[in-house]
Amino acid sequence: MSSTYRINLDMFSGPLDLLLYLVRRNEVEIVEVSLSRITTQFEEYLEVLKFIDLDLVGDFIVLASTLIELKSREVLPRPAEESEAEQPDADKPMNELIQQLLEYKKFKDAATALEDRSAEWQDRFPRLTNDRPRQGKDPAADTIKEVELWDLVSALSRILRTKIVTKESRIRYDETPISVYIERIGERVRAERRVAFSSCFEGSNDRGRIVGTFLAILELLRHHQYRAEQPVDFEEIWVLPPLDPNAPLPQQRNSANDTEA
Repeated sequence: MSSTYRINLDMFSGPLDLLLYLVRRNEVEIVEVSLSRITTQFEEYLEVLKFIDLDLVGDFIVLASTLIELKSREVLPRPAEESEAEQPDADKPMNELIQQLLEYKKFKDAATALEDRSAEWQDRFPRLTNDRPRQGKDPAADTIKEVELWDLVSALSRILRTKIVTKESRIRYDETPISVYIERIGERVRAERRVAFSSCFEGSNDRGRIVGTFLAILELLRHHQYRAEQPVDFEEIWVLPPLDPNAPLPQQRNSANDTEA
């Protein structure tokens, strides 16, 4: 992939964030995680992340391997002669993972609470909006009209399952700047007012174009005041224009990130 696509990939904050999302999506308590279901779903998301950028998935592969190992232990019967005293050691890896997830959730909830208080404070003092710090926020905590980052990844996964993506016999670099995709999709959303996420990928089976389109949508949602909504869980996601009609057009934003390595 061209370096032009390495844009804001740090928004995929890490494997524990994905695991926590899957736990919430399955509407179970962390201590009641079904490894069989969660592991299968985690691997599906991992395939999408590999499709986007192989350099992105190192830590995700490590956790996926851990989940697969724990899943195999869960389905295999324990020897009848195993004593009760030995069972806690057998359960230790799972207990450690659950503890990590509980700790991660605690810190993420605290960060979200602080962000909510900051937003409330800015509503009371709107003149200081431009002074609001933009750095340090956990990107994976973003929700845009109830659509999370992993919801978008899930939607891309559903699209990829219906496509035959062109596989090149050799590596081909797509030199199309990400700003071109951002401008093109941004103009369409402003014109149509409501665009289906899946429709942005119609007519293209090229890997570079699919990745460029996906990252452009993320940029519009995160940095250009565009919005997303998902009226029905796990169904179509809709991309909407900024509420502020005077919001700058995508091409007017500083494009320094377009060439970020």
